[in-house]
Amino acid sequence: MTFHLHERLTADAYTVKDLPLCRLLLMDDQRFPWTILVPRRDGLRDFHDVAKADKPAFLGEIDHVSAVLKAMTGAQKINVAALGNMVPQLHVHVIARFETDPCWPRPVWGEGTAEPYEPAAAGKLIESLRKGLHG
Repeated sequence: MTFHLHERLTADAYTVKDLPLCRLLLMDDQRFPWTILVPRRDGLRDFHDVAKADKPAFLGEIDHVSAVLKAMTGAQKINVAALGNMVPQLHVHVIARFETDPCWPRPVWGEGTAEPYEPAAAGKLIESLRKGLHG
């Protein structure tokens, strides 16, 4: 079966790379270092839909991306969330947060207007994420 990324995720994010289970995306909003993990399995909506055999890899990839993002950014807090109210495909947000960010301490959803990356800045962050994930 071929994996299909929901069109909203495709429109709102850059692809960073495919991990063993998940596709890693970078949200196109420079206000926050914000990644999204999407298991490359069709038909998943909620955590309990992930096959038992895939759960260790899924949680491991969330942990790994969280640690890399924190090390890269020096974030004061890493937020991890899976809402899926607007995009029915299971995806997990991993967001670096700072007391100085525009939404602190509130959640990032529905706050302000996204500020897209300049392509060079997005490319630099994507390369840093790729390197960090291999380290």
